[in-house]
Amino acid sequence: MKKADIGLTPKQTEIIAEIMEPLLADEFLLYLKTRNAHWNIEGPDFHTAHTYFEQLYTELENIVDEVAERIRKIGHYAPATMKTYLKITHLSEEATEGNDSLSFFRRLLSDHEAIIIHLRESISKLQKEVELAYGTIDYLTSLMEQHETTAWMLRSHLK
Repeated sequence: MKKADIGLTPKQTEIIAEIMEPLLADEFLLYLKTRNAHWNIEGPDFHTAHTYFEQLYTELENIVDEVAERIRKIGHYAPATMKTYLKITHLSEEATEGNDSLSFFRRLLSDHEAIIIHLRESISKLQKEVELAYGTIDYLTSLMEQHETTAWMLRSHLK
């Protein structure tokens, strides 16, 4: 494969890929966990929560695609196996609570907050180590804002 000639050195794109690949794993695992919530929600607020989870997993489906394509834009291949994702994710696959909406909201909130923290750390690392990664920094900042909005919404459900 011809490497992307986009004003970044191979070392710089390697650093970006090392940040983006675990992010892709996180986003995919969160997508799957949100699908699980959509499929398995029970309780008196079933319809409302079921519909809300569908909105969330649809947003995450787009994010997963965008992160993978960002990796491709810098000339790297996007990882695409569950085995790899489970190895490099910052999230846990395990569910410890029930199938009611509050349990799902708590678990998903925790994951969104973990991704927000990872994104902040990643942005800081890129600003220090790959000062020309403007597009990726801008993308990660926008993505962080999306997760912050979702986290706020999930927190509001738990009040």
